[in-house]
Amino acid sequence: MALPALVLLAAMLIWGVLAAAAQIRCVDAARVGARAAARGEPDAAEIARSAAPPGAAVQVGVETDTVRVTVDAPCAGPGRLAAVLSVRLSATAVAAREDTLVGGGGAGSWPS
Repeated sequence: MALPALVLLAAMLIWGVLAAAAQIRCVDAARVGARAAARGEPDAAEIARSAAPPGAAVQVGVETDTVRVTVDAPCAGPGRLAAVLSVRLSATAVAAREDTLVGGGGAGSWPS
């Protein structure tokens, strides 16, 4: 009786580590995408998607002085428990736009 319980516990622990690794990849993808969008690169969403876990959705929002990149990815549970234990991972990163100069004034006032 103890052996099946230990196998289930090991599977759950491994799945937890894999889910944590996928969350870290989501955070990194959002950060990379926000940095690319802040520089004004037109393929920022594709850059973020390449760093994200498989099956991730990337959204890029551009505002007047910031950009926001959100990465959502599914993380299925182990084996037959996938339907019960699947979770949705998400990460958001915000960066100040570098392709526009906000503020300003006379000569020599930038950067302030």
